[in-house]
Amino acid sequence: MGGIVIVCPVNALVLTLVAVLASTNPVIATSNIVEKTTGVSIEVVDPNDPVEKEFHKLTQEDDAAQDEVDKWIKDNEAFAQKGVGTPSATLSLRIRQRFDSVKESYETFLRSHPEHVRGRLAYGGFLKDIGREDEAVIQWEKAREMAPKNPACWNNLATIYGHRGPIKNAFEYFEKAIELKPDESVYYHNLAVHVYLFRKDAGEYYHLDEAGVFDKSLELYRKAIKLDPQNFILYTDYAECFYGTNPPRYKEGLEAWYGALKLARDEVEREGVYIHLARIEAKLGMLQDARNHLNSVTNEMYATTKKKIALNIDGSIEKTNTPSIETKQEK
Repeated sequence: MGGIVIVCPVNALVLTLVAVLASTNPVIATSNIVEKTTGVSIEVVDPNDPVEKEFHKLTQEDDAAQDEVDKWIKDNEAFAQKGVGTPSATLSLRIRQRFDSVKESYETFLRSHPEHVRGRLAYGGFLKDIGREDEAVIQWEKAREMAPKNPACWNNLATIYGHRGPIKNAFEYFEKAIELKPDESVYYHNLAVHVYLFRKDAGEYYHLDEAGVFDKSLELYRKAIKLDPQNFILYTDYAECFYGTNPPRYKEGLEAWYGALKLARDEVEREGVYIHLARIEAKLGMLQDARNHLNSVTNEMYATTKKKIALNIDGSIEKTNTPSIETKQEK
């Protein structure tokens, strides 16, 4: 977690854990496309400072614990398929104990260094990752009181409002983060997601109609992409938006997915983009192009979606080749 910027993503496996450990306070994804990240800005510090060394060690402990828990969950899923998995109650207790030790380390650090803003931001990120949002808010509010010009404080609290409401506070806080650090892609991305997902609220907040709200969201995505042009996840998130516009903007969406294709980092990501290209091309009547892209998809994980799109293409071809009633009567 060291460096100029810490990014604290909510791990999918940790979300599975949260459902077990914190069913009364679950983490809710801010996007149906990707779970947004929580950017924590860090000023340049002296790595030889004893406090910074202690903080760095703490963040390493945090990372190690989450990696370890991820492995436990993966391994247990594999064992469960063979009928020898650990009972959920036993696994939950083991995980809770592992995270409790990290929680105590953060508490010890902050008792010794109560004014350490980055410590409180990082601790809040840890608490949010394990589903303890109420406690995360306390840490982030304290950080904001101590450092009101730190954009990460506003961004992090905005993500909470995005989960719980009022949504207008999320818009306001993301905008404050952007005002304080206008060159941070994550803040534009987060605001774009919230504007897109909460279109009615966004329309009221920004005084826009539905089309204007879509344009607002897409504009924010483009600003984020301009600042982080090689980010594949960001670009695919942007490309997904064109399905939801009213009416869908398939031609623009097709162009966006071709942009995403250039950024794909491996074959799995490329084939995922091919699926989207085929889907849109089928909608636009570009049936041969759609078929060509589908034929490039071989990964089993896409088999169900591939089959569905192929059936749609076959149906479209059949419809195109079937003479109309009028034509039959003429013959």
